[in-house]
Amino acid sequence: MKRSGLEKGAVALRDETCIPCRDGGPTLDADELTELRGELPGWQVIDGHHLHKRLEFADFDTALAWLNRAGAICEEQGHHADFRVGWGYVDVDVFTHKANGLTRADAVLAAKFDAIES
Repeated sequence: MKRSGLEKGAVALRDETCIPCRDGGPTLDADELTELRGELPGWQVIDGHHLHKRLEFADFDTALAWLNRAGAICEEQGHHADFRVGWGYVDVDVFTHKANGLTRADAVLAAKFDAIES
């Protein structure tokens, strides 16, 4: 069932905790990805393997400040994204290295990044 929003009593992805993946852990299938995408506006699924988003900012300093907040979330969750930062942008790629693909933890982390206030 595709969620266009949260069902009554459901927990938002951004409020979940990333659960560490074990080697060979399950990756999300197409139906699961479709269901979770409703909570991940602007994120692209690249080759079914990782989530990607470019965030744009007014300048380098603002981009770097956002990146520092995102990095703190990664440390807190024990789940790390790949970042590229430049003047006025941060590119974010999220996937679970141990699973070599997308897991629910990746969707949770992406949703937490979306909740960062600029």
